[in-house]
Amino acid sequence: MGRRTEYFNDPNAPIPNSIVAAVTAVVSHHNGHILLIHRTDNNLWALPGGAMEIGENITSTVVREVHEESGIQVEVLNIVGIYTNPKHIVAFEDGEVRQQFSICFRANPIGGTLRSQPGETSDARWVPPDELDNLNIHPSQRLRIKHGLDGNRSPYIG
Repeated sequence: MGRRTEYFNDPNAPIPNSIVAAVTAVVSHHNGHILLIHRTDNNLWALPGGAMEIGENITSTVVREVHEESGIQVEVLNIVGIYTNPKHIVAFEDGEVRQQFSICFRANPIGGTLRSQPGETSDARWVPPDELDNLNIHPSQRLRIKHGLDGNRSPYIG
């Protein structure tokens, strides 16, 4: 996987040339810790997630991406929010410049063994909410985490 650069409310961001349906998941352990992965393409901590593939429905995408990136099997509970900020741009080294379109879900862990995914993640761990400020997390991911932990069952739309 190549490098990616994220722009957030940056007037110098490149012009997007694609939109891809993607997901993230706020996976909460029974002890209140949340599942985070350390991405190798931008060296940031993030919620597990990724792009929808042809032939999948959106909940299958969540289950697949969380398992691929962390080793954890999940059941999808509900929607945290839909994130479509046109000022959140992701530029990939292959020339794709993507405008954000991401649906974030709440999910429960139901099995699996915590592990990283070589080439995508260098670490996966359960993080106590009070330790989140110690990690390098993109502002867009922090927003999803905040919404996922706030207990509001009405999805964020923005």
